[in-house]
Amino acid sequence: MNRRRHAIATLTVVCALTVLASPALTLQAAAAPLPPPPKQPQKTLEEVREEIDELYRQAAVATDAYNLAEEKTKEQSAEIVQLARMIVAGQQKIADLKARAGATARAQYRNGGLPDGAQLVLTNDPQLFLDNAGRLKEGQKATTDLLAELTQTQAELTTYAKDASDNWTKLEANRVKQAKAKKEINDKIDAAKKLESQLAAEERARLLALEQQAQYRAQTKWLDSGILRDLNQQATPAGRRAVEFATAQIGKPYVWGAEGPGSYDCSGLTQSAWGAAGLSIPRTSQEQWRLLKHVDIKDMRPGDLIVYYKDASHIGMYVGNGAIVHAPRPGRNVTLTGAGTMEILGVVRPE
Repeated sequence: MNRRRHAIATLTVVCALTVLASPALTLQAAAAPLPPPPKQPQKTLEEVREEIDELYRQAAVATDAYNLAEEKTKEQSAEIVQLARMIVAGQQKIADLKARAGATARAQYRNGGLPDGAQLVLTNDPQLFLDNAGRLKEGQKATTDLLAELTQTQAELTTYAKDASDNWTKLEANRVKQAKAKKEINDKIDAAKKLESQLAAEERARLLALEQQAQYRAQTKWLDSGILRDLNQQATPAGRRAVEFATAQIGKPYVWGAEGPGSYDCSGLTQSAWGAAGLSIPRTSQEQWRLLKHVDIKDMRPGDLIVYYKDASHIGMYVGNGAIVHAPRPGRNVTLTGAGTMEILGVVRPE
């Protein structure tokens, strides 16, 4: 009985192994479809809007870095040119001083190699001695001054050459910064455009509506704070000229790095507007925030500049009645909008 059970068990195992080893079943098992990957959660249109806004903000930060590097490059290039002119002038001065020193040496040679002082001592004419003593003293001072001037000019040339070398090194470093910032700007803009392009026409229209609604809510909240009650609506003559210039640019496209006249970025517009009013201000929004006079928002008047976001990456000109003129971002034009539609960092006054 036990032998029979053992034989049945052995037969069962053999059959099972035969089935598992069957090529048809092995192929069928290998061909079985894998379970589908888990679906990524679909982003809402509001989330897409926020992502696009953030990409354009990052592009604005990179634009500031580009503009600052470009400004420094211009300054250093001008300094190198100026130093080169000073080096040429210094070399010419050294050549003139050496010529004068050579003339003195030749005069001494013509006198038999004796210095003027020795010739004076050897003279037998007392009157000649007295007449020439004063001239000798003057000549010695002139020779000493000549040598001192030659030494100083040579030292200045060494300093000019070092300064030129240092400025060249800085110039190259800023060119590298420009290239890096330019790539970052284009990458961020391309990423934002790609997100927008993936939306259907209806979704793009809804996206714009969401953006306008967000701006309306922010502006309404800002106005409801009572901010306009005590604001000075009177611009100074220079402020009025700056506002007139800025508003005249409405409709022109935003182009990063642009300073007009056909297109602007945000700080290029404010700099150009105040330049038209006769006042030079820094090139970037971050430098305008850092270097211009800060004023309390309750003391704001038309012509003042409102700086936005914690990193001072955007700026617009207050024109009165709770509005600003600004160059928003790539794909948009210079426009008039509510001053409270973005996160305000503070206010600066160019005057």
